[in-house]
Amino acid sequence: MCGNNNNNNNNDDDNEDNNNEKINTTKFLYAFTQKVLNSDGSIRWVGITDQNGIIINERDRKGLKPFLTIDENHEFAINTINRHKTRLKFEPKMGELTYTFRRYTRMSRCLIPITNNEKNPYYYLILTMDFDQYDFDKIITEKIIPLIIQEKEKFKPES
Repeated sequence: MCGNNNNNNNNDDDNEDNNNEKINTTKFLYAFTQKVLNSDGSIRWVGITDQNGIIINERDRKGLKPFLTIDENHEFAINTINRHKTRLKFEPKMGELTYTFRRYTRMSRCLIPITNNEKNPYYYLILTMDFDQYDFDKIITEKIIPLIIQEKEKFKPES
């Protein structure tokens, strides 16, 4: 009986450690999306997805009237990641993706893969910007990508 209790205690400790890690990851992702959102006034929305396009954290600019519903945004994110994956086979010839940028008539949307020490990204950053923002490359390369690089070791796959 004692051996079983010890195993249960070890399992409880493992579960508690796992729960604490998930809480820390959630806090980190919340703070990170807020940093990205605050990095430039033209950023409308920021989302972090997993490798399947499931949004695990998102933030809207305060006072913003979103163009898409929550469900539409989630569907759009999944489709964005799926489209990106269809292009991965060309990376050996073209090089790794830094970011993609699409301009629509009412807003612009950007996808940035987030990699830590592994080659394949587990997380993706998706954001939208005001349509009239023309310095998007400067914002992405001088504000957002440096934030990702600074914090990339904290992006750990969820277990």
